[in-house]
This record gives sequence, C-alpha cells and structure tokens, in this order.
Amino acid sequence: MQRNYFKLAVMATAALLTVGCNKTETMENPFLTEWNLPDGAIPFDQIKVEHFKPAFEAGIEEHNAEIDAIVANRARPTFENTIEALDRAGRTLDRVAGVFYNLLECDGTDEMLDLSEQLQPIMSKHQTDIALNEELFNRVESVWNLYQDADARATITDVQYRLLKSHYESYLRNGATLKGEARERWRVVSAKLDSLTLAFSQNVQRATGKWSYQLNPDNGDLDGLPSFVVEALKENDYKLTLLAPSYRPFMTYSSRRDLREMLYKAYNTRCVGGEFDNTENIRLIAALRQETADLIGYESFADLRLADKMAKNPETVNNLLKQLLDAYKEPAKADVREVAELAAKDGISNLMPWDFSYYSEKLKTAKYNVNDEQVKPFFALDKVREGIFALAGRLYGISFQKVNVPVYHKDAECFKVVDADGSHLGLLYTDFFPRPTKRPGAWMTEFKGQWMEQDEDGNMVDSRPIIQIIMSFSKPIGNPGDENYTPSLLTYDEAETFLHEFGHAMHGMLTKCQYASQSGTNVTHDFVELPSQFNENFLGKKEFLDTFASDYRTGEQIPQSLIDRLHDAQNFQAGYLCVRQLSFGMLDMAFHSLGRNSKKQLIDTNSDFTPTDRFPELADVEAFESKAMAPTQVLPRVDGTMMATSFTHIFSGGYAAGYYGYKWAEVLDADAFAVFEKEGLDNPETARRWRHLLESGDTVDPAELYRQFKGADPTIDALMRRDGILK
Repeated sequence: MQRNYFKLAVMATAALLTVGCNKTETMENPFLTEWNLPDGAIPFDQIKVEHFKPAFEAGIEEHNAEIDAIVANRARPTFENTIEALDRAGRTLDRVAGVFYNLLECDGTDEMLDLSEQLQPIMSKHQTDIALNEELFNRVESVWNLYQDADARATITDVQYRLLKSHYESYLRNGATLKGEARERWRVVSAKLDSLTLAFSQNVQRATGKWSYQLNPDNGDLDGLPSFVVEALKENDYKLTLLAPSYRPFMTYSSRRDLREMLYKAYNTRCVGGEFDNTENIRLIAALRQETADLIGYESFADLRLADKMAKNPETVNNLLKQLLDAYKEPAKADVREVAELAAKDGISNLMPWDFSYYSEKLKTAKYNVNDEQVKPFFALDKVREGIFALAGRLYGISFQKVNVPVYHKDAECFKVVDADGSHLGLLYTDFFPRPTKRPGAWMTEFKGQWMEQDEDGNMVDSRPIIQIIMSFSKPIGNPGDENYTPSLLTYDEAETFLHEFGHAMHGMLTKCQYASQSGTNVTHDFVELPSQFNENFLGKKEFLDTFASDYRTGEQIPQSLIDRLHDAQNFQAGYLCVRQLSFGMLDMAFHSLGRNSKKQLIDTNSDFTPTDRFPELADVEAFESKAMAPTQVLPRVDGTMMATSFTHIFSGGYAAGYYGYKWAEVLDADAFAVFEKEGLDNPETARRWRHLLESGDTVDPAELYRQFKGADPTIDALMRRDGILK
C-alpha cells in the first residue's frame, strides 16, 4: 500500500487540468475538469471507459512537466523545492489512476481489462522513467547529504526527515544508482514484471468468473444444505460458482462428498494449465524479482523488500514463522485428528481437504451447539453495518451519514464521515456483493488519499480522503416488502471480515498527515494489518454484540446463551487456522528467497534462456509449493492442485515477501487489544491513544508508534493466550 514515486498511489485533486487538451476535450472528459459534487465525491455518472486513456496521457504529461520543473530549478536543492515538490507532483495522474484501478478490481468488465493491458506498458515506462531519472535522483541525493549536517538537520522536523529518508532509500531500492547496461536491464525487467503481474491477476479474475456448475435439485445435489444456502442458489438458478458466497457455504454444508471434491479441485486448479494457466507467470515473476535484487546488491528479493519493514530481514521473518509453528503445530494436528475421528464415523478413513470444512462445521455444532444457520438471522448486513459504525462512534466520536451521490455500481453506497466537532473527515464507499466482474475476496483501498498544504493565504488546508471497502457477501433474496424477502445475512466469519476491512478504512479515514506519501495506510506491510486485525477482536465481546445483533424476523436480541456458545467457540481450531496462515507465509518466503541458493544470472525473456535454467527448482511449481509448505502440512496434498497459481496477494497484490505481515500484525493486535481489555473497552484515554496511532500514518517509526500507545514493546504471549495455546 505504501506510496512512492515509482508505483503511483490512489490520490486525487480538484485542480483544473488543461495540459495536452484543448478546451472541448477538457469539457468532455470529467477527469480533466473540476469536480463540484459535495465533499469531493466522484462524478461516476459522467465517467466512461473512453475517458480513461486520454486522462492518463494528460496526467502523465503534467507529471512529467512537474518533474522537469524540479530538475530545472537552479536553486540549491532543499527539502521544500525537491522533496515537498515531489510529494505534490502527479496528483492529476493519481486522480485518474485512483478511479481506474479500483474500478478494474471491483467492476472489471472485458473492456476495462483490455484497457488495462493497453495502459500497462505506458504506466510502467512512466514510473521507471521517474525512478531512473539521474538528474532528479542527484537532487534528492543532494538534499539527503545536506541534512546529514546537524545544523541543517535541525531546520526540518522529524516527520520531514523521515519523509526525506524514505524517498531517498526508495530511490536506491528502485535502481537509481544503476549505470549503463544495468540501468537498461532494470527498465526491461520492471516493464516485464508489471506486465506479468497484471496478466496473473487477470487470469485469476477471469478463471474465477468463468467457471460454473449446474446443480440438479432432483438428483440430490442440494443434500445437506441449509435453507439459506438453498435459497441463495435458487436465486442464481442453482448455478454453483467459485465466488465466495457460493463456494464457501457449499463446502461447509453439502453432504455430497463427490460434489465437494469436484468444487475443491475446480477452485484449486483455476489457473493450473488451460486457458488461464499461471505457472509460467509464476516462474518469470519469481525469477525477475530476484534479478532486481541482484542488480542492486541484495541477496534475495525478500532481503530487498524487507529492508524498510519492521522485520528488516528474512531471518527475523523466518524466526517468527518458526516460533509460531513450534507453538501451534501440535494443536493443529490435534484439531485435524478430532475432525478425522468424526469423519470416520461416516466411514471416511482418509480425511481429505474437501472434507475438512464440512466435518469441522459438524464438530463445531456438536461441541458448542452453534452454527451459521443459528447465527445468520442475528447478523443482517444493515444491522451489522450500523453496529460497526456505532463502534467507531464510541471509540472515536465520529458519525456516518449516507449521501445521495453518483456511484459506480448499483450495489455501492456512499457515506459522509463526520468528526465529533462537526468537521468533515472523508467519504466512505461500500460495495458488499459479488459479481462476475469483481475480484474475489475483500479489501480496502483509496480513491483519494489525504494531505495538507497551504492555500493562497498561507493557511494549512486539510484535503480529506475518499475510502472504499469491498466485500463479497450473499445478496438479499427478493425485494424489500415482499412476503418472502430475506436481507443479506452474514456468517460470524463474514461479520469479522467486515470489521477487518473497516479497521483499514479507519486507518485511512482518521489520518492527519501533512504529506500524502505518509498518510493513512501508507505504512509498512507488517504494520498495515494491525488496525484491521485489532478491529476483529470486538466481535467476540458481548458489549459490542448487544448493540446490533437482533433477529431480523422478530427483533429479538441475540440471546446470552448463543453469545456464550460463540465465545466458547472463539478458539475453535485456532491451531489449525494459525498453521494454515503460516503455510502461506512460508510459501511466499520460499518464492522470494531463491537468490540465497543460486548464482547471479540474467533471465533473457526474449531468448530461449528460461527461469528454470537458473532456478531448476521452479521446473515443477507444484513440487516447489509442496516442499515449501511441507512443515505446515496437516492435511493430505491433492495432486494437480496449487495455491500459488491463484495467490494474488504475492504475485499481483503487493504482498510479495510480505504475507508474513498478517501474523506479525496478529501478534501486535492481540497485544494491543489486551491493553483495551485491561483499561476498558470504552476507556476514552485508551481510545485516544489508539486514534493517535491511526492518525499518524508513517510519520513515526511503527515500533515507536506502538510503544507510544502501549508504553512497552509487544510480546507473543497475548496472542497465545487469546488462542488458548498459553493458559
């Protein structure tokens, strides 16, 4: 998520742009005119696909002019005329990119996907040109050297020095010091990587949306499914898909083992062979990422990526993963044995991955008398949203007002976020339901970030963010007012997902930073998940559930007995779930630590020389994955299936050599929530300190920022106690 000059972030500006466009073109293209909707809302009703490419071209032209002006400045390079100027540059380009790339993820029509392929080389070249602009880097380096002097250093703030350091080191990590052939090679590799990661993502999106299976109710295809799953399938003409609201409930409840096996294999072979095969993309991405590390002197891509993170190096990451695996492996095995014993009663002697969710749900029901069918009536989406909004009100004093502005899809809604003093904090767009043009999963992003700058009168003006949260919940059945209308009902896990993404949204919304590249979620990957995972803890608390959880049919508040059972089930299979997450982190580190066991050798993507010539272990990606995940293996592997080929987080989503961050942040979130439990969930002083952490973005080293909140460093103990591993 971190913004720098080389991977443009999602920002926007209301400035009028006329560069490269005549008056008629400017009037017709909404990206090239001032937006006059309330609070900077985006005029989605005016935006058409044909507007994007000319807007990108105009934005690039303007950005290049801004860079040229910085380079041509004959004054001595200073923080103000170089670093601040760079931080302000590119806002028009960020404006159009912020809309385009977010819409590509949540409403990626074939037309949008085709356009993204056209834009990819243009954007890649622009980003690389800035990264390798020698005159620009010379100015940045001059500023860096200037402020190494103690007297000069005293003239800028700690926040400004951190920004300077971040940008200077980003240039170093993005090839700025390369010369001659190495510099040109960097250009080639960067462009190819951008192309490959886009292709990877599009393959996953298209493969997921294309697959379906027609169920036959008369042949027992619905056996075992509860009524809410049957009704949802009926709404889709009994068509089974790989989208989450279809896939997950079917795997959890269907008693048809043959159909569960078919669905599992379809999901886990989406991009293995065939039209959407990603195996060669993986080989090239991993090999070329390693080459970027080679070019600038890092042992591996993981070493390169971790240099500016909290963890700092692969050794620290691997030690954390091993420490957690040592603590959780035996509990994970015990979790699996317990499920296998239940399956054995049905005559299943060899528990397979497609059996696990089904029998886990049966076991959970038997142990705690709680299941999704019992919980869902108390988790109507509108009520959950009200409860989560109210939680933010109690913690931070903020409120949410739905506003009637254009949206990009009929399922999206927009809310104005207002602080306790009545000031405007930003806009929040929500988008809760799946569709074939939408990437699977859940995420938070920005249409526009936050920054402050002086106006013509010298006053600091706070430009507030526009945030988006995306989920894939089951749609309502019928229409409001109909006799058989059923609202969107969430499982406990889905409500937890909502809280998670909303935690990210609060990080982006509450930010109060001067510089855009430090604001909101522009923090290290192993810190960015802390606010989101922290939020999940509230779902297990009666005080929170009592504020919204009522039966949508009767209005009855969720009974204490059900809350108690949910609480008792909170640690259900904590060992298995932790080890599963560790397996993803280990797979990520394996793909991005290749350089630690090989000699440097260029991969010529225009010749017969292939990634496997340097990395023979990638010849069989499935075997490579199996070996990397072997320490965490607690269920049988299924030949022909793979996680890696659809692992968008690390091959197209920005989490390369960073997936460990979820577990890293989980240690932090458990430790932080323990502070709230000790001091009081509604303690205003605790909430004030937490809000300060959310407001601060990347203006303070994250380890120091956490110490400011807690008064001490975190430990692993709170997580182990929460999971029931440490008594």
